[in-house]
Amino acid sequence: MKTGHQKLSGNSYLMNPFPHLNKNQIGTENATMVMLVRNSELEGALQSMRSLEDRFNRHYKYPYVFLNEVPFSDEFKERTSLMASGETYYELIPEKDWLPPPHIDEDKLNQNIEKSQDIIYGWSKSYRNMCHFNSGFFYKQKILDNYDYYFRIEPDVEYMCDFQYDPFTFLRENNKDYGFVIAIHEYENTIPTLWETVKNFTKDYPDLIHPNNSLDFITTKEVDINYGFNISDNDSEYNLCHFWSNFEIGNLNFFRSDAYNTYFNYLDQAGGFFYERWGDAPVHSIGLNLLMDKNRIHHFEDIGYYHVPYLACPTSIDVKTSKRCFCKTRGLDHDVLTTPIDAEPFSCLARWWRYGSGKKFLNEIDYTFSH
Repeated sequence: MKTGHQKLSGNSYLMNPFPHLNKNQIGTENATMVMLVRNSELEGALQSMRSLEDRFNRHYKYPYVFLNEVPFSDEFKERTSLMASGETYYELIPEKDWLPPPHIDEDKLNQNIEKSQDIIYGWSKSYRNMCHFNSGFFYKQKILDNYDYYFRIEPDVEYMCDFQYDPFTFLRENNKDYGFVIAIHEYENTIPTLWETVKNFTKDYPDLIHPNNSLDFITTKEVDINYGFNISDNDSEYNLCHFWSNFEIGNLNFFRSDAYNTYFNYLDQAGGFFYERWGDAPVHSIGLNLLMDKNRIHHFEDIGYYHVPYLACPTSIDVKTSKRCFCKTRGLDHDVLTTPIDAEPFSCLARWWRYGSGKKFLNEIDYTFSH
């Protein structure tokens, strides 16, 4: 169609609407982004991808792996593949990995759902399937056998700063196996028997507990560390702290290990993913705190991130300026949100500094200011 002619309805006048892009990977690591997402969440997926592409991946072109319990629509595939700078792959989750396992009593599950209407997502069977999958099955998907590292992405998130380096390379070069940005407390009524199950696991498998573990991070309870705020006054040793797994960058080989799978299978047999509403964040975190050397866990303090309702952003003016951070967004009530979660009393980050791998005030990254 020549310039100046009348436009036809639709896009039929475009002979080649989507130009071919060079999607050859530039990043040097055996890594991928991973998103568990539904077709109905397409717009949220595109928002997250656009933000991550602008802030990081357009310079590296790492691939994306999309996971769904039903087949992806052609529209989802087309629009996400056009948003990505790297290759995109779409994997259908096997039913056996998504649905409750055979040992789960469906009647007991349904009864608990009925009793859990006032618990966050307690009313949702699908949410329980998701937490169960993310805890013990995402890393078993065949397509991920090709990779060593993963970057978990959720729909409807924002990345608030330029990365300026490859986080996968950072983990490998610094002998780290897991990275997080937010550490907070779990909702206590979602995990009433989780800690008792974990304690039984440690008694039955003491040899699996790493000698340089970060158990103190999840069992200490002094309140001077968070403005005197007491998140839990129950008798459990567990203080409810966990890494918020909506953002995690990690080594898949840890989750593939015999130690982690023994741990997950032990929890799975207890049934708490379905008879209660155990989340994958505390399950991942407790597994990491017990089974991994705490020095192999890294807090990415320089990665700005927002997922409703929490914002994480660097506090250093130099880092924020260098990385072009914009630490301002809209919260759940549409009010302007500028305060990072780390400054709130229910953050567990200060506890991680005290009992985890510490706090390094001189960042390892050589930031450069660009014009």
